[in-house]
Amino acid sequence: MLKRRKLILTITLLYTLFILYFMFFAFGRSDSESDSYTFIFAPDNFLKLPNPLDFLHPTLMDMVSLGNMAAFIPFSILIPLLYSIKFIRFIILFIFSILVLETIQALTLLGSFDMGDVLKNSTGAVIGFAAYSIGIRAKNVRRSVISMGISTALLLIVTWGIGAGIDKAFAKNPGSFVALNEWENSSGVTSKKTKSLPFKIGGQEITPQFNVYDTNGKKSETYSYKFNDKEFYFYLQYGIPDQTDFQGSISVSVDGRQILSYSSEYQKHKPEIFEWYFEQADVLTITLEGNEKAWDIGYREMKHLWE
Repeated sequence: MLKRRKLILTITLLYTLFILYFMFFAFGRSDSESDSYTFIFAPDNFLKLPNPLDFLHPTLMDMVSLGNMAAFIPFSILIPLLYSIKFIRFIILFIFSILVLETIQALTLLGSFDMGDVLKNSTGAVIGFAAYSIGIRAKNVRRSVISMGISTALLLIVTWGIGAGIDKAFAKNPGSFVALNEWENSSGVTSKKTKSLPFKIGGQEITPQFNVYDTNGKKSETYSYKFNDKEFYFYLQYGIPDQTDFQGSISVSVDGRQILSYSSEYQKHKPEIFEWYFEQADVLTITLEGNEKAWDIGYREMKHLWE
């Protein structure tokens, strides 16, 4: 019995050193040129793991994502084999230890403090302890090991599925397309533009489905729309009609930052499509010059399932 305990203790210590190496020195952490502390308190996903098909051609990040959970399963099997400990006490001590290690990672610039990692590490510990509780009831060591292995695999798969479901429920997805038919022009007047007569660009007939904007007979016109810091995908189409001189330009900016600038010198004789994702945007501005037209302008706001 004493010999078995020493063996388990040795395995536990060696495995601990192995994990500490990967947490602090693997993947070129010591060569990192980071000069700022990184603390991520809001995880970007719950328990999202790579899609099973991704493992046909796994990337390093796929393996790291899975490892963040699976690598900590052995601890919750080895520790109870060494010491008689209740689950609540074990998981509290485990989470505290992980929080300390994550903090050291961040303060030494050898990584970041990431609550997402804490969540995955702790979930791995829960899976391991559950597998231990099931396997320890077996009548002999061989059956116990097999039972723990099967239980670990099944619990990992179930957790994988539950995590994916929760992630999907809490993830933001693009909502319905909203046409922007009312803009404030350079004169401060609200300009409403809806469907117009068809026109041709490069011989292709264009029939706007929602709206169309131009310079209103002036040299240039600027349109502004306030999004109030929304997160969204923005869409527009633009081009210079065949029936006019091929001269003009379009520019799009958000909160003073230009994201599109295209003049007739570089445009082709065909309709162009512009799409852009905004994590946060307040005021979006479109400036048209010459014979440039923009149409079917709109956006799809990122929303949660319940919104």
